[in-house]
Amino acid sequence: MAIEENEIHLNDVGTVFEVTLVESDVVVDISTATTLTIKFKKSDGATVMTKTASFSTDGTDGRLQYTSVADDLDQTGPWKLQAYVIMPSWTGHSSIGEFEVFRNL
Repeated sequence: MAIEENEIHLNDVGTVFEVTLVESDVVVDISTATTLTIKFKKSDGATVMTKTASFSTDGTDGRLQYTSVADDLDQTGPWKLQAYVIMPSWTGHSSIGEFEVFRNL
C-alpha cells in the first residue's frame, strides 16, 4: 500500500497553494502588485471562493500563495484555481490550474 503525502483531503487545514505567473515562458515580476488573490472553483462547479494571497518570497519570482483554513476544502472531487493580480503596469489572471480533493475514511 502506498500513501501519497501530497494528496489534498477533505477539510485539510494548512495546505499551501502556490501559483507562479509566467508569460511567454518568462516568470512575471509581481513585486509591485497591490492586489494578490487566488480564486478557487469548488467541485460543484458553481461555488467560487476568492482568497487574499501573499507573496511566496518577494514577488520577483512571480510566486504567490494561499494557505487553507477551516471550511475551505469542504467538497471532494476536482477543483480549479486561478490567481488574479493587480499591478501598476498590468492587471490580469494566471492560467487555470486543477487539483483533486480526496475523501477521508
